Amino acid sequence: MKILILNEALEQRHHAHVERRCAVSSQTIAKLVKKGIEVYVEKGAGLLSHYKDEDFAEAGASIVADITEIAKQVDILACVNTPKESIVEKLPAGTVVIGHLDPFFNEALVTKLAKANLTALSVEMIPRTSRAQKMDALSSQASLAGYAMVMKAADTLPSILPMMMTPSGTIKPAKVFIIGAGVAGLQAIATAKRLGANVLAYDTRPVVAEQVESLGGKFLNVDIGETGQTKDGYAKELSDEQKALLAQAQKEAIASSDIVITTAQLFGRKPPVLISKETLASMKPGSVVVDMAAVSGGNVEGSKPGETAVLNNVTIIGDGFWSEGVPRAATDMYANNIYNLLDEFVKNEPIEFELTFEDDILDAAVITHGGLIRNDMLLSAYEGAK
Repeated sequence: MKILILNEALEQRHHAHVERRCAVSSQTIAKLVKKGIEVYVEKGAGLLSHYKDEDFAEAGASIVADITEIAKQVDILACVNTPKESIVEKLPAGTVVIGHLDPFFNEALVTKLAKANLTALSVEMIPRTSRAQKMDALSSQASLAGYAMVMKAADTLPSILPMMMTPSGTIKPAKVFIIGAGVAGLQAIATAKRLGANVLAYDTRPVVAEQVESLGGKFLNVDIGETGQTKDGYAKELSDEQKALLAQAQKEAIASSDIVITTAQLFGRKPPVLISKETLASMKPGSVVVDMAAVSGGNVEGSKPGETAVLNNVTIIGDGFWSEGVPRAATDMYANNIYNLLDEFVKNEPIEFELTFEDDILDAAVITHGGLIRNDMLLSAYEGAK
């Protein structure tokens, strides 16, 4: 069995973004080789995550300068993001393609994968179950994003996060307000608290209040009527009336905060706008807002995808690609997710990817197989977009 790993930094993506992560680490290459899988890595694939080609070669990988020929022979293509169409065209039928395929917004690519008779496994579609935790790439990357967003905000803020008592006076701790207490939000709460800030958080799911408080944050209680979460643990979309009530309740918390971090993203849909320009105008000069969802639509009015903007002396960070702020850690965690996925489903004697749709993980995550798009949610979304 052969697996190919791409150098994804070679392709500049939207918002002039260059991918800094890789789908393998030295440690996972060694484990894949031990499992009997031949690992082929495109030259330079790990450089931006601080892995040299020599590191990968020593772990047992073959480094390939031109992937044209090997792409025609592989059984698995593991990516961080979507592969280029020119590579998809080279893959033999039946190849398993694994990566962040962003399927709800990539209909053309998903259709191409299906027509090429490739088995596409979208890591975003992996269910959030106990068994799937070790291969849940969305969660691993979101956890790092929560950390990276706080560090970016702290670096931008013209003051410090902890209280500091000195002979020349006392500096009060910064106030940090975090909207959304999913994986990224909880890690942001924990990071801001460790740095000494006063942390307030809100989520539409009251069930997470206990988690917020266990990390040392305070939970903002707002009565907006019936809310909750989906079967996968995501927050449900609010009605327009609920959004208006929530915006008003949060306005005071936002105005008094030094840092606000928004982490509200909806699976397969554009994220909600949580902070208006009017609310931004109420913030103190020098305040910092981090919009986690800027690249996919934005939680903050006035945020610029992939950029940092300043509006009325308030800095709005919409850089996106948050986990890549710590590319070595992001690569290590994603590589482990990919290895755990393969370890679960690649069986020996003979060595093959055991594809069974009776398995709940594969049934949810495999979106194309046998020449067809096999996910009903995707098909409905594509139909609805026409």
